[in-house]
This record gives sequence, C-alpha cells and structure tokens, in this order.
Amino acid sequence: MEEEKYMQRCIQLAQNGLCNAAPNPMVGAVIVCDGKIIGEGYHVRCGEAHAEVNAIRSVKDPSLLKRSTIYVSLEPCSHYGKTPPCADLIIEKQIPRIVIGCQDPFAKVAGRGIQKLKDAGREVITGVMEAECQHLIRRFITFHTLRRPYITLKWAESADKYIDVLRKNGTPVILSNPLTSMLVHKKRAEHSAIMVGTRTAELDNPSLTVRHWQGPSPVRIVLDRQRILSPSLHLFDGSTPTLVFTEHPHEAVHNIEYVPTDYHQDILPQIMETLYARGLQSLLVEGGRFLLQSFIDAGLWDEIFVEEAPILLHSGVKAPEISDKIPYVIEQSFGRSFRHYTAARNRQ
Repeated sequence: MEEEKYMQRCIQLAQNGLCNAAPNPMVGAVIVCDGKIIGEGYHVRCGEAHAEVNAIRSVKDPSLLKRSTIYVSLEPCSHYGKTPPCADLIIEKQIPRIVIGCQDPFAKVAGRGIQKLKDAGREVITGVMEAECQHLIRRFITFHTLRRPYITLKWAESADKYIDVLRKNGTPVILSNPLTSMLVHKKRAEHSAIMVGTRTAELDNPSLTVRHWQGPSPVRIVLDRQRILSPSLHLFDGSTPTLVFTEHPHEAVHNIEYVPTDYHQDILPQIMETLYARGLQSLLVEGGRFLLQSFIDAGLWDEIFVEEAPILLHSGVKAPEISDKIPYVIEQSFGRSFRHYTAARNRQ
C-alpha cells in the first residue's frame, strides 16, 4: 500500500542515525506531494534538528507543503527540549496531513504531539507499520519503560562450545577473524556503554574502544570488587570515560570514576540503576563466561549474538549456556555464522 511504502522509507532513513542519535530515538520523515517525494530527512545527531525539521528544510518549493503529507516513523514532539517542538513546525508550515508510525513512549510526548496536531485541525493517521516502527526504537522504548539500558550480549565460541583456553596469563585465543572483529567494533559504535568483568580486564587487557569502524567509543564499564586491577591497563588510560564498580571507591581521576557497589547484594540491579541515571541507553556486554551467564540467568538481556568459529579447542572455558527453548536465527557475515537471539518482548 502507498502509506506503507513511504513509512518503510522513513524507517530506512532513520537507521542512518544509529550511532549518533542516542539518547534520542532514531526517526525518519518523508514529505509527499501529488504522489512524489519532495523532501526527506532523519535525526542525525542528538541536540541537532529532528527528522521532521530536516525533511521540511529539504523541500525546494515550500509552497507545496500546504497540500502535502508528512510521514514520520515516530510521533512528532510537542515539548521544548534542545530543539523546538516538531508538531508546532508542522502546524506553522500548514501541512494538512500527518501519517505516524508509532506513538512516543517518552512521558513528555506520549500522545501530546498527536493531540496538538488534531487540535490544530490536521488530519492525523497513526499506527502505520507500528510494529516495525516500535522495533526501530526498541532501545529507546526499553530505556523509558523498563528504566534500564537495552542490553546486548556478545561472544565468539569454538565449534565445540569453548570461548577460551584455561590460562593464568598470556595471549587469549582469537576466535574472530579480521572481518568479524570489524563487526564487533561496529556494534561498539552502536552502543552507549560496554562492560567486562575483572578477569577479562586483567587477562585480555582490552581497550574497548572503536578503532576498526567509524563512530563514537562507548563508555567503558568494568567490575573490580576489590580494586585489584592494575592502573596500567588500557581501560585506565583516560582516553574514554570509564566507570569502575567496586567495594573500594577511590577519588575520581581523569575520565575514570569509581562507583560504590554493594557486592553482598545482587550487583546487576545496582549497575542498571546507575546506567539509567546517567542516561546510558544501551549496553554491550563483552565479558567472560561468568559475567555473560549472570545476565542470561537473570533474564537481563534483549539481544544475544554468538559468533560460531570453525575451530576446535577441545578444552578450556565453556561458552555461556542458553536454554534450547529460546528461538534464534542464523545470520551469515564474512563466511561466519552468527546465532542471533532476541528476547520475546522485542520480537516483531
């Protein structure tokens, strides 16, 4: 149908904001007049113009707006934030018809944009490709409804289900190839924060930055109960904001903050509360078996990506275990298979 065609284009445009729109949602907008697209845009970066503004600005002949339809994947905002309300701009430009994918779950909007447009006498159509538009902003929805980041777990495992060899020091087994390692850095750029545990930080000395992809590095998070990790590790080089969850807090140093944590209680809810308070909307967990399994056992995840390496290790650190009742799809990238699990609440 015609409306679905243009809404699909909105979704396609919106995805261009994946690395830079957060903590705002990804949004795309398309303006159609006489069956032709005359303008389109998406929310490029937090703090900058919203999708509707960029779409309206792209129209070469503004006089056409008075007889056009604007399609937008998410309800236009009705409040003043870092930018003026998009609903007001649509009314000002006298666009008579608005087609919306899904309602905004953010409390400051939540139907108010739709109502403002209707009160101004505009024709408003809602719920076009609603499930797809909600899936597009699933991180935003999770953050504002569950009051925690959207959580992605990621690891690579051998053909016989090991993620590492048993070692006290030395070089870790490399299961990813250069191209799938690049995909890991892409995922880092798409997340607000990244987490590892004490053992992974100590043995692997990871930087947890984006180096093989274009995009911002996530906030680094490390668990260090006894504060035993060496300050010479890459995690403490000050290049990227880093949070250390510990029982022994220390005065903050450049880009490194020590967060007091009660390890006698379940630490995951404490961490989630801290990340929510800091507006970190998505979390990538790249830790070892213990940390990954703790998230799985708590049901505290939204997506899981498992790279299957065609390598046999025969012994070592077993891969985390996932119930065989949880469905997954097989995705192929650069000659490797990935098992992709999606939590039931996020499935379309």
